[in-house]
Amino acid sequence: MKLEQFMLQRKADWERLTALLEKCSAGPERLSPEEVRDLGRLYRSAAADLALAQRDFPRERTTAYLHQLAGRAHSVIYRAEPMAGRQAMRFFRFTVPNTFRAGLPFFLAACAFFIIPAAFSGIATAIDPDAAAWMLPAEVQETRDYLERRELWTDIPVEKRPYASSFIMQNNIRVALLAFAGGISFNLLTVYLLALNGFILGGVTGLALFYGVGGELWTFVIGHGVIELSVICLAGGCGLQIGWALIHPGFISRKDALAAAAQKAVRLALFSALLLVVAGLIEGFLSPAEHVPAWIKAAVGIGSGAVLYAYLFLAGRPGRQSSRRPFSSK
Repeated sequence: MKLEQFMLQRKADWERLTALLEKCSAGPERLSPEEVRDLGRLYRSAAADLALAQRDFPRERTTAYLHQLAGRAHSVIYRAEPMAGRQAMRFFRFTVPNTFRAGLPFFLAACAFFIIPAAFSGIATAIDPDAAAWMLPAEVQETRDYLERRELWTDIPVEKRPYASSFIMQNNIRVALLAFAGGISFNLLTVYLLALNGFILGGVTGLALFYGVGGELWTFVIGHGVIELSVICLAGGCGLQIGWALIHPGFISRKDALAAAAQKAVRLALFSALLLVVAGLIEGFLSPAEHVPAWIKAAVGIGSGAVLYAYLFLAGRPGRQSSRRPFSSK
């Protein structure tokens, strides 16, 4: 085949592919489903034309043109969407809330493992502070001395708040990660950490109530507590999901069940880490601020919790996500 005949037969498809690429440069969503199919077909055709031209017309300008056209089309079709763009939006808008709702029983179980010990220890120490001696870890015992003197340990100097915020974030993230990773122990470590933190929180709250400083303590806690405690239970739920895959893999191998559960749990674990950063900032800067009224701290805590749960339960519902994803990176 001569070059002129080759160009005459194929030129219309090349021009059509070029026009689609130009339209796509303004945003892939501008292409209709038919145009998306045409783009894929024309790209494959151009790649075949390039192979033919490289064999029969290696030194011609047409071959260089086809090389450029096929390369441009390949970069458009197979490009990965930047995580900071559409993938990140899809992750937060759909993936996180849908994954949360799919694993809701595990989240509720984590809440139970946390709340029941907290309620038990809180009632026990509020009635009899001596119960803290056998109920709370030894390192928490000195807390009772503060509360007995009607003092709190929550007064963070202004100059130390940035460092305190960083430390709080690291500590909370560490607890969440341990609760998450504890699922690999067939849930033993996860349940232990949830129950232990519940016992500590409830026991300290009960002591504060007994010594008459419960209001001051919860004025400090309320600003960051809703998000922080929710995230601990989220991470615990992720761990329980992993552990359950090991305990009850179903009709697939335990390895495959673990991989599937971990893939889902990691999404929520990443989201939980981001939330703990927010909670750490609130705890380090807003919660200890004496000039901020208690009602503002309560509004921040309750409001942030309401927004969080509205997002988790309502966002990403079926039917809201566009079914047209012509350039998915999958």
